[in-house]
Amino acid sequence: MSIRRRPGYSRRDVIRAGAAAIAASSAVAGSSRWPALAQSTPEATPSNFNWKKYEGETIDVLLSLSPRSDILTKYQPEFEELTGIKVNADVVPEQQQRQKQVIEFTSGNPSFDVTEESWHVQKGLFGQGKFLLDLRDFLNDPEMTSPDYDFADFSAAAVAFATQPDGRIDTLPYNIDYWILYWNKELFDQKGVAFPKTFDEMLEAAKTLNDPANGVYGFVARGLKNANTPVWTSFMQGWDAKPVDDQGQLHTTEEPAVAAATLYQSLLANYAPPGVNGFNWNECQTTFGQGTAAMWFDGIGFATPLEDPSKSKVVGKVGYGLQPAGPVAQHSGTFGDGMGVSAQSSKPGPAYFYCQWATNKQNQARNLAAGAGASGRVSVYSDPAALENLTVPQEWVDTLIASGKIGLPSLPQIIPVTEFRDIFGIALTNMISGADPKQELESATEQFRPILEKSLGS
Repeated sequence: MSIRRRPGYSRRDVIRAGAAAIAASSAVAGSSRWPALAQSTPEATPSNFNWKKYEGETIDVLLSLSPRSDILTKYQPEFEELTGIKVNADVVPEQQQRQKQVIEFTSGNPSFDVTEESWHVQKGLFGQGKFLLDLRDFLNDPEMTSPDYDFADFSAAAVAFATQPDGRIDTLPYNIDYWILYWNKELFDQKGVAFPKTFDEMLEAAKTLNDPANGVYGFVARGLKNANTPVWTSFMQGWDAKPVDDQGQLHTTEEPAVAAATLYQSLLANYAPPGVNGFNWNECQTTFGQGTAAMWFDGIGFATPLEDPSKSKVVGKVGYGLQPAGPVAQHSGTFGDGMGVSAQSSKPGPAYFYCQWATNKQNQARNLAAGAGASGRVSVYSDPAALENLTVPQEWVDTLIASGKIGLPSLPQIIPVTEFRDIFGIALTNMISGADPKQELESATEQFRPILEKSLGS
């Protein structure tokens, strides 16, 4: 068993290596809520399935650093014993992992057999480039898919996320990520503040709870360019607005976009810790976990370290609440990840066995019990073992389920989503330093428009 955790490539390398693939792309089709579900859903039939079919093989797996990858690497010996397949797991910080994927897929010679794909960032590009293997033949083959895998157990939303517009299923659902508001109940109680149910209340709570003299800040969220864009697009959902509509038209300079950006600026410029313009989720998590931020807005899969006494000073004090409502609507920004096999892999069978194991019911239940993420499997939420072994409060599960009822994809389903995040992320970071939101959005829109139009073939 081999597990490595290390950094990847620079963003400049990615842009240079991936430019041709991105520029030659076409838009991903999507409905106002989720992409259309594939017409047929594969299901394996009972068979004499043999987990030892590829005994003695070795595969390389590329994962993104997260509580979920911690679980997979922790239980990796279980897979190796089950199958006789040796796994070399490379665990890389999120942005570097994405950069490594683009560079190596574009080179045509990726070093990994299996990789975790961020649907909300990479689905379009990976689909256009056919970087991942279509798994439908494996799913329909009783010699390749265990009869207890139960593909039909995945929700329609999860399967839709995993399905490309041409019907290919090139990943297995691994994680659905709803954005929520983490809040420090002790800090709220000390000031007599109620949990905010609206954006206005959230802003007022941040102002009331902000106490820099005592090392406490009212709010924290991602300020680092690229990483920060989902904060803004999720805020836009409170106006029931999208940055890019289903026809590929930009709405990034209209009033909802400006209002959401102004909210972002108000919270991070006035009530966040110094240096927040360099914060990604991990810096936010550390800040909140040390008890120095009253609220943190991010994905739901970060509860595990917050409830771990060896890593957190807020154990037992954390509240998990729905994304507050905006003036028009209440949604939960939704993202997701799948597990796929490199189309260039010389070991597709062993690689698929790993994907199948990583997304099985047991591992999905482990993620839920640990508070490491939301499963795409329906059965997990009524799994007695998962619920009895929760290491996070029941409130986390309740918020997860409630978020699923109001969840909408937060990022536009377009091929150049990385450039979208880069360009608008810079604008948002500038706003933290005092730049005018409307002017920044207008400038970013003009810079991004030709990139989007080229990707759409306009």
